[in-house]
Amino acid sequence: MPGPDAIIIGAGPAGLAAAHELNARGLETVILEKEGCVGAVWRRHYDRLHLHTPRSTSSLPGLKMPTAFGRYPSRSQFVEYLESYAAKFALKPRFGAAVKAVRRDGGGWLAEAGAHSTTATIIVVATGWADFPYLPTWPGMDSFKGPILHSSAYRNPDSFAGKRTLVVGFGNSGAEIALDLCEAGVEVALSVRSPVCVLPRDFLGIPVVNLAIAQRFLPAGLVDALNAPLLRLVVGSMEGLGMKQADKGPVRMIKEEGRVPVLDVGTVAKIRVGKIKVRPAVEVFAMDGVRFADGRKEGFDSVILATGFRPDLRTLLPDARGVLDASGKPLVSDRHTAEPGLYFIGAIAVPTGQFREIGMGAVRIANDARRHLRMQGLPRAHSTEFTVPRDATPSAREPSHR
Repeated sequence: MPGPDAIIIGAGPAGLAAAHELNARGLETVILEKEGCVGAVWRRHYDRLHLHTPRSTSSLPGLKMPTAFGRYPSRSQFVEYLESYAAKFALKPRFGAAVKAVRRDGGGWLAEAGAHSTTATIIVVATGWADFPYLPTWPGMDSFKGPILHSSAYRNPDSFAGKRTLVVGFGNSGAEIALDLCEAGVEVALSVRSPVCVLPRDFLGIPVVNLAIAQRFLPAGLVDALNAPLLRLVVGSMEGLGMKQADKGPVRMIKEEGRVPVLDVGTVAKIRVGKIKVRPAVEVFAMDGVRFADGRKEGFDSVILATGFRPDLRTLLPDARGVLDASGKPLVSDRHTAEPGLYFIGAIAVPTGQFREIGMGAVRIANDARRHLRMQGLPRAHSTEFTVPRDATPSAREPSHR
């Protein structure tokens, strides 16, 4: 019995979108998912999380999110949407199929997943970032008497009631977790080491991501220069809040460093009125607190490390050449790579919204994969002709320009 045309690793939004687009072009696909459900990572995110990009630009190809979800769907609504997406397009992942490695197999690829091991000409890596939490260490951590957890393990403020809590890191997760704790009455401080770039989630009633989409054809430096005065007016100075402003604007920061600016949903206002304290970098832990880089010592009962994720796919792809940087992060995403038949999707941050790029990337990948199969002389990928579904999102129909 012949194997599939394509293997997709991961049944999150990127994997589901890629499977739908590949299937729509007549390719037979298999989705390998190590957990027991679609959208497993989204089910683990903290309770208050909402999308930072609007519903109107965040739907996956072929199925719009319900308008009842509002402008910024909640975590639970997005999980519901992913379940609906899989059901509508009959996407049935093989659950409990953890892929240990992907190796070259003749002209194709072998996904080593125990009893679920599979070969195919096309492989799409849609694993996301959540499996690679970055956990830095400091002297004295072992002596700290309270819990220290990564932000990926945070759910809600319930277990932090009455505990003075330090959140380390001022990215989107750190900012929102600090706000969540503050609004629940928890005494919270934010340790901010690096220069920051903060944007309002909405600007004059318009999602700031929509502005990035409208300006996407302009050079990054020009976009940042044009927007800087208005952003200073809306957000205000970070310097007066104990933080250093980043030298680069948000678009350059994303494109050149892969760092996503903070889309503020209320944290800055709490900092301004002193409800959330700002502290410098952590230098050393003690049994009952920490010492910061400015020499100040403070007591804390718990610490949340909102220190981000550092994906490293070198173990997963031991045979691949020219597709990962020195740290194991994909060099390109949402398009063809230096290895024929190997693709990544949703692996690199973009200023125009990750889900929008995933939808467009799924289209690009599916078109390229079909061409690749034709060049290999494999006719099964010719079994149907592709047409854009009537209910496809505008972003899915947009031609590649990036």
